[in-house]
Amino acid sequence: MEVSGVKVDALLGEQKLDEAVGLLTKMADDNPARKEPWVRMARMYFDAENYGNAIVAADEALQRDSADRTAKGLRAVSGLRVATQSLAELRDDANLKGSARADAVSLANVLRETLGEDVLVPPLSPEMQRKQAEENEAKARSSRRVRRTPVKAAAAPPPRPAAVPAVNGDPFSVLK
Repeated sequence: MEVSGVKVDALLGEQKLDEAVGLLTKMADDNPARKEPWVRMARMYFDAENYGNAIVAADEALQRDSADRTAKGLRAVSGLRVATQSLAELRDDANLKGSARADAVSLANVLRETLGEDVLVPPLSPEMQRKQAEENEAKARSSRRVRRTPVKAAAAPPPRPAAVPAVNGDPFSVLK
């Protein structure tokens, strides 16, 4: 394991993530009960901002040692990063309505409480604000160009026939 760990470090130094993952996968196959290759893969994926694979690798490590704090932390933070990104995308979707929005709001509240933060997604940098404003302006300009045909008012519905009166206060008497 130690020699392979040195090889993994060398591969990472050369920016060869795929080869390092391949070597760690082989180590995991050779020693299926060991958690270390999985924790190492989870850390590598996390550092590469590949949070989905970081979660999977951390889960594999936790199957081997359910008390491993590093794997738990990597899984939790990766999950939060994915959730935060998804919430930011949902927030930008103006057409979002119904239960998906309610679920997103509920999740945001839980995340705020868990993290003890008032703001889950930090404010945009001035450059990103400018870029977003430009995109919004472009969307507004393109929506102004759409020609719309006027909609004619619907005709009034025909009058309804008078209701049959109930006999002796029994509304079902007309059905007999």
